[in-house]
Amino acid sequence: MATALIYVLVLLAVAAAIFVGVSALFGRGEELAPIPRGASPTWLPDAAPSAADVRAVRFQQAVRGYRMAEVDWVLDRVATELERLDEEHGRLHRRIAELENPPADEEPSSHPPTQEHTEA
Repeated sequence: MATALIYVLVLLAVAAAIFVGVSALFGRGEELAPIPRGASPTWLPDAAPSAADVRAVRFQQAVRGYRMAEVDWVLDRVATELERLDEEHGRLHRRIAELENPPADEEPSSHPPTQEHTEA
């Protein structure tokens, strides 16, 4: 009889421990305010996103959601490509500005224009 009582007490103690653990893990039942219809917690700026904007993107997780490591890898690749394109874009704009506005000390052409002589 004492053994059965010990088993019941141990079972109650384990059940109480599981209850406390689940309550701590999932909260006390309060809910967050619902997200407005059509809205998403994922945010990007209206203008062209920068590499930092892409790196800051976070998605909602669901029970049958996505693999975070894969999404983070893709976002990192996209951000790296955006950085490369931004650098190239700036370099090309600087080069265009140099070609459109040459420094004043340079001559436009090193050879004088040639004139063709025509016989009349």
